[in-house]
Amino acid sequence: MTHTNPDSLPSGLHFLPEAQLKLERIPSPGWILDIGGGGEGVIGQLEGCRVVAVDTSRRELEEAAPGPLKLVMDARELQFLDGSFSAAACFFSLMYIPPQDHKKVLQEIYRVLQPGGQLYLWEANLPPRTESSPELIAVKLTIQLPDREIQTGYGTRWPEQGLGPEHYQSRMSEVGFGEKKSWSGQGVFHLQARKP
Repeated sequence: MTHTNPDSLPSGLHFLPEAQLKLERIPSPGWILDIGGGGEGVIGQLEGCRVVAVDTSRRELEEAAPGPLKLVMDARELQFLDGSFSAAACFFSLMYIPPQDHKKVLQEIYRVLQPGGQLYLWEANLPPRTESSPELIAVKLTIQLPDREIQTGYGTRWPEQGLGPEHYQSRMSEVGFGEKKSWSGQGVFHLQARKP
């Protein structure tokens, strides 16, 4: 997945409201799988060597901060054994994957999580695109980690149907996740779900 810096995008794009996120440590005893963990590698910066970051872009992984184990891999076909991870994270990464593939990605995450494993997902709440909407949509973020602040952003092609928490919650339910929690605000949302 390629994370796009909104400041480098052309002027014909729509910005969601600038958002502020405060991330706490992930309370997991084992390995954490980070889907789309290249670029800023926020989850890798948060959890360091506990993270296995996968991304389809070698360049994005090379740009990410040191600490995590970094592997070039497609999230639709994870090359890990069943039950390999105690937690998984998708930090503004599914917006770069075609919506028709989201269920497959979530199935793979479910497969590689241990029973009781948690999925943490953060995404932009993308409204449906209209005929007058620009082709691109982006969100700028200020992310507060326990020991530092990151200012970044993510931009992508604006999907015609939009993408919000309901889309992801539905796919999570379809693949078997339970005990879902959600939070939203400032054009972004966070979902947490548990593998029974």
